[in-house]
Amino acid sequence: MRLELPYGKGALGVELPDDTHVLLPSRSTALAAPEEAVRLALRRPLNSPPLRDLISPRDSVAVVISDITRPVPNRVLLPPLLETIATAGVPRERVVIINGTGMHRANTREELASMLGEDVVNSYRVVNHDARDRSTLARVEVDGGDFWLNGEYLEASVKVLTGFVEPHIFAGYSGGGKAVLPGLAGAETILKNHGVDMLSHPCATWCCAEGNPVFEQVRRVALATGPAFIVNVTLNERREITGVFAGELAAAHDAAIAQAAAQALTTIPGLYDVVVATNMGWPADINLYQSMKAMSVAAQAVRPGGAIVLAAECAEGLGNDDFSRLLTSERSFPALMEKIRRPGFAADEQWGVQCLAMVAEKADVYVHSCLPREVIEGQAHLRHSEDVTETVRWLLRAKNGGRKPSVAALPHGQLTVPRLQR
Repeated sequence: MRLELPYGKGALGVELPDDTHVLLPSRSTALAAPEEAVRLALRRPLNSPPLRDLISPRDSVAVVISDITRPVPNRVLLPPLLETIATAGVPRERVVIINGTGMHRANTREELASMLGEDVVNSYRVVNHDARDRSTLARVEVDGGDFWLNGEYLEASVKVLTGFVEPHIFAGYSGGGKAVLPGLAGAETILKNHGVDMLSHPCATWCCAEGNPVFEQVRRVALATGPAFIVNVTLNERREITGVFAGELAAAHDAAIAQAAAQALTTIPGLYDVVVATNMGWPADINLYQSMKAMSVAAQAVRPGGAIVLAAECAEGLGNDDFSRLLTSERSFPALMEKIRRPGFAADEQWGVQCLAMVAEKADVYVHSCLPREVIEGQAHLRHSEDVTETVRWLLRAKNGGRKPSVAALPHGQLTVPRLQR
């Protein structure tokens, strides 16, 4: 069979066996009038008064957005939000839009304009969060611990969080409080939440919120900052809005999680010898660091000792400097994990290396990207795939142990999360 896999800003055509099990998100109908749905959600939120009733002309307002690595439909969400704030009488000079970059790089003015629209960038102050600039952070105490967060966000009298809810590699689901942690957190705080023991917990995985220490800490910290309102959406594989969930953080996020789970979770009868996956194309496959999510979700469907073939463009290389530096500091994943588990060791982006190592421990990982073989094999400790079709054909011959190897495909990455049938 022929499949068109999302790859960068285009598609990659591949030929796979006719009996390949193609795992897709549940069919979800796009909202016919998404901007009107946002306006309605602002007026009729979950467990909260309407947003307009939460704002007075004396307020200062911080609106938190996701950075360019997330396909949040900001051009649909922001106009109704900003109109509501303006209607409440808050002048534009007391409104700030904060780009929740977490540990990612700052986005350029051109990127922000592509995300938000020229009118928004020209009319409002838009700032990039900087996790490494301690002077911009302020302390919040939660559960007896110190968490460092964006000071300008904390100073705002009205805080509005936006986001996109999908399955997440170790936080269970994105959206909700993740706009604050890691979105607006300092580097030390992010490292605390993404530490080796937290990520090693059996519940720190796809589509698991209850009992997940990462998810639960994220929500507690976010709630401690007093967000007035959140606006989250769910999307289908065409990046169309399937639901708008606004209101109090926990209530709105839980409702969005229920929708995301209904769309994403799919039952499989058994594990597969070969799993082909994508990270949904641009911007999610902008680098290897982001694309490891597709490897991890594919690992939910692959048998131990099997193979994962990832198609991800990785136009910006391995990822940021901290991730690349740690990834290339040892010659193998076992050596990297030995380093990470040493008492007292802490490094920015170590969670990315840990997630890669956990996948590589279970299966061989082949990567088709624009990165050269020497980078994939020599620096990322993975295997290079020149051509996805040919790699799969070779694997089927290599893994033929007297039976026909089984193949699955995840064309839309983490929008589909396989679960073994019980």
